[in-house]
Amino acid sequence: QVRLVESGGGLVQAGGSLRLSCAASGSVLGINAMGWYRQAPGKQRELVAVITSGGRTKYADSVKGRFTISRDNTLYLQMNSLKPEDTAVYYCNAGRLLDLGTMQFDYAYWGQGTQVTVSS
Repeated sequence: QVRLVESGGGLVQAGGSLRLSCAASGSVLGINAMGWYRQAPGKQRELVAVITSGGRTKYADSVKGRFTISRDNTLYLQMNSLKPEDTAVYYCNAGRLLDLGTMQFDYAYWGQGTQVTVSS
């Protein structure tokens, strides 16, 4: 089992910045990708960004140029130029990624989520 704990969410004005963090513990051997997803009220959960163990990244079109994913022993999401439409619960994800193009996972784990609210 893998435990993922997110932190760094909060309330920010439009145009502001936040940095999310995700700490992983447990049986992390075999995990080759970590990422961030988000879910806004009434919408499906969607990919925000993912980074592989080899450093390859993938971003949702809506956040390209504004968000940056990175990792050391912790996963980060630097969010700049935030917009009200970025308001959502952000979830950390870690797993065995089979295909970066299709985002097909063999298995994956999820954190509990952290709320990000952007006011206009």
